[in-house]
Amino acid sequence: MVQFKKIIFPFMLIGIIVLSSCKKDGGTTARTFADVENDFAALDLSAGVHDISLTMLGGDTYEFRVIAPVRAPGEKRPLILSLHGASGGNPEAYKATACLAEPGLASLNAFILSPYGAEGLWYQPYFNQEVNTLIDLAKKYWPIELNKVAVTGYSNGGNGSWFFAETQPQSYSAAIPMASSYDMTAQGGGGRKINIPLYVIHGQNDQLFPVAQTQNWVQLSQAAGSNITFVVAPGLTHYKPCDYIAYLQQASSWLKNTIW
Repeated sequence: MVQFKKIIFPFMLIGIIVLSSCKKDGGTTARTFADVENDFAALDLSAGVHDISLTMLGGDTYEFRVIAPVRAPGEKRPLILSLHGASGGNPEAYKATACLAEPGLASLNAFILSPYGAEGLWYQPYFNQEVNTLIDLAKKYWPIELNKVAVTGYSNGGNGSWFFAETQPQSYSAAIPMASSYDMTAQGGGGRKINIPLYVIHGQNDQLFPVAQTQNWVQLSQAAGSNITFVVAPGLTHYKPCDYIAYLQQASSWLKNTIW
């Protein structure tokens, strides 16, 4: 069972991109901050699915999928960060949006941003920086309703949803973790408060993350003052995320009608 402790990171767009300039294999390039921004600003935002490789400072690349909504000229739309599960390090994991994220979030007609997290955990510094860099760039260059930005994810992505909700509430208006295991026990006992609302979905028969443990952590956080809706999906297991479409659709309605 995965357990997390609270970690606070200060974020500024320039600082994040500079930190990202160290490629994992040690290589460097002559790219500048302006090059990164110019490339991001030039991305195709026509309605539909776009798979993108963005070259960062130092020559590293961020792989991500953007699902752009249908919108009128000049219209701004919400932004949903969708975090994939571990998937054994599958290099196509961030592209697996058709079975859950796309139908589950369709009613929001939002930009969906699905970054690639390899086999890592979303709280790890490299992937943490990746997410925050992309979110900051999207807010700066895309037609986003800045008060309508949320994070969701499944399994490892669900844990990431908890993490970003807890450590960077200034960046999101809500979080929707699914099939997650995120320890909300405070140091010395009790629970920790999260300052944005959450809609937590968990399968009754989850084999990897027992529902009772996640429910206990939800209750600890609720007792500390968190606004958390907890939904148990009867009969659902961990390894069939596509079975959760109806529950994510309900969470989307909660987001649109209650939070926004």
